[in-house]
Amino acid sequence: MFPARLSGMFTGIPFRNTAYRQPISLRSSVWNGKMAPSQPQQFTDPQACVDFVLSTVGKHIVLGLPLGLGKPNHLANAFFQKALKDTSIRLNIVTAITPEIPTWSSDLERRLLKPIFERVFGGYPELDYALALRNNNLPDNIDVTEFFFRPGAYMGNRRAQQNYISTNYTHAVRDLMANGLNVAASLIATETIDGIPRYSYSCNPEVVLDLQQAMEQAKQEGRKMVVVGQVNRNLPFMYGGALVDTAIFDAILDHPSFDFPLYAPPKESVNTQDYMIGMHVSSLIRDGGTLQIGIGSLGDAIAYGLILRNEQNEAYRRFLTISGILERFGDRIERIGGTAPFATGLYGCTEMLVDPYLHLIERGVIKRKVYDHPGLQRLLNQGDIDEPIGSDILEKLVGANIVSGRLTAEDVAFLTRFGIFQPQWRWEEGMLVDDHRRIPADLTDIGKREEIASACLGKRLQNGILVHGGFFLGPRDFYEQLRRMPAERRRLIDMTAVTYMNQLYGNEEIKILQRRHSRFVNTGILVTLGGAVVSDGLEDGRVISGVGGQYNFVSQAHALPNARSIIMIRATRNSNGKTSSNIVWNYGHTTIPRHLRDIVVTEYGIADLRSRPDKEVAQALIEIADSRFQEALLHQAKQAGKIPGTYRIPERFRNNFPERLEQTIKTFRNQGLFPAFPFGSDLTNEEYVLAKALKTVKEETQSRGIRSIDWRSAAKSISVPTAARPYLQRMELDRPGGIREHLMQRLVVYALERTGALS
Repeated sequence: MFPARLSGMFTGIPFRNTAYRQPISLRSSVWNGKMAPSQPQQFTDPQACVDFVLSTVGKHIVLGLPLGLGKPNHLANAFFQKALKDTSIRLNIVTAITPEIPTWSSDLERRLLKPIFERVFGGYPELDYALALRNNNLPDNIDVTEFFFRPGAYMGNRRAQQNYISTNYTHAVRDLMANGLNVAASLIATETIDGIPRYSYSCNPEVVLDLQQAMEQAKQEGRKMVVVGQVNRNLPFMYGGALVDTAIFDAILDHPSFDFPLYAPPKESVNTQDYMIGMHVSSLIRDGGTLQIGIGSLGDAIAYGLILRNEQNEAYRRFLTISGILERFGDRIERIGGTAPFATGLYGCTEMLVDPYLHLIERGVIKRKVYDHPGLQRLLNQGDIDEPIGSDILEKLVGANIVSGRLTAEDVAFLTRFGIFQPQWRWEEGMLVDDHRRIPADLTDIGKREEIASACLGKRLQNGILVHGGFFLGPRDFYEQLRRMPAERRRLIDMTAVTYMNQLYGNEEIKILQRRHSRFVNTGILVTLGGAVVSDGLEDGRVISGVGGQYNFVSQAHALPNARSIIMIRATRNSNGKTSSNIVWNYGHTTIPRHLRDIVVTEYGIADLRSRPDKEVAQALIEIADSRFQEALLHQAKQAGKIPGTYRIPERFRNNFPERLEQTIKTFRNQGLFPAFPFGSDLTNEEYVLAKALKTVKEETQSRGIRSIDWRSAAKSISVPTAARPYLQRMELDRPGGIREHLMQRLVVYALERTGALS
């Protein structure tokens, strides 16, 4: 029997994550007369690897693939092609968030998007099963089941909708096994450590670490199981739970030709609506606390707000004052969060590691390390010890019954593990020994304790963690940052099982101690006046994305002391040219039930709903709704008897209009704040300007039809403005060759003028 995580055997660092101390059996063979872990079959041909799997488990394959980035594309395609050619093979692929290269819907979009997609996605091998599913031509012997869709990807795909599994992320392993999974295949990273080739699940350990244990149990029950890894050297080599022993795998596919470019969706721009939400949220984060955020422009906006709060606090507070945030919500901010710079800093506990976490680490916002030992973490929380090791630390450890007065071998292992003792010291028969000295291991004697402190103590605590994460996905520079990061810095990010971050049960004591003042920040689509949140689907039953870990974090916020769930809702949305409110009276689908209501944030403010009666919940949500919809919402609530007939919306909440927000933020943009891409972009400046301009015109035509375009103005001059030429060159419309291209040229110029890009 071997531990599931064997990193300590090779690095000298004991396990940091108590969630993975359970034993797991590995395949073994006789070696020098003893049982030793056998090595996986090595392959350089995907089809040969698939043949090996078929010879092991048979022709009914239930293939589990990781969510998002960690899919082994060449292996997945080999399985698909094998089943496509041999219809006696039954292949069911179970996965989530299938990456696809986007497409365009018009020649004008093609001119803008094709060069971007070639630059960003060039060399990424498309997944055959995804193309077949997209084109509705999956054969009868192949099926695809997902428990989380790439948002909006399969709204019109009946087969995908019918095969969707609704589940919490922490239940994914249960559901995979219930569906008969017998093959788990992942993209993995490799690195040689101390002369030994090692493997890392890198971007996706979140499900497979628990899945391996379930598969091992199934093996013991007589079921045939195979674990396969496909090496990709472009994957950053991550530590923590992601670092696994070679013997975990039954087969490994490894050849330089399979080191394909990683799927890297470009970053979204952050608009005024998102920045306002992010600034509100940034004021609700408590110094010394815990942070969970997700991908996208809202996550970027929060991180930007936190960095602004930490580095330019005067400007940060001035914005909160001028925007009216402090006047309207100052009491909630003071009670829940804060506006001062981060003295202690934050710790990240997140399902998804997104690139803003790296910026928050670099800029000193995330700097509170946590340690995998309850006693040590408790002393840190209480302020009795600090990361720099004080001369009195041994006395405090004895006083807290963490180590005994007369040190044991176990005590010394603990002290060296966390850097309290320098690594050369070891215990031998009641003595502390290095290569030169022997000291009695007795802390009860003041003189000996002082001698031990002088000789043995290290300078700072070691093996702390800044962020626990489950999986990652992001832009190209995010992966490059991780690859360039020195190993000792990467070790501060523990990529591990989703069951560690997303739930409390199992190691509750250490999780509660680490997750002080947690703020779990997630995004919803709609919120009802009762406080129920809609995040994953529509009331007609169609699924937009999935539940993922949102419910996990919301329920955890209600279970942890001093924790809060924050749901971000954009107050309005535009669809087919129509503006609608995302705060609604009621809706026929729910992701987060109303009894778990907590904090809701829109661009207009903060609604603290926890422990409040229904009338106050409805009032608080109306007060942060767009003012164009407030009266209608109030009327519905009064009609239902949920708000007293005498209630009136306070005047300070009746100016919730996007124009006011734009005017507020414009002043600060003129000072260099609130850039469109706070953490960089894969788009050039011309591409961003073009995308913004064409999107604006598209929304106008959807709203008022093609006649909304002032064609007379668009065609009023024969000559093209000089300022428009770089944009037209980028669109290959600087020298139009026919009537169609002339019309497209005029449309682009009109769009640029309409959005002020040429002024």
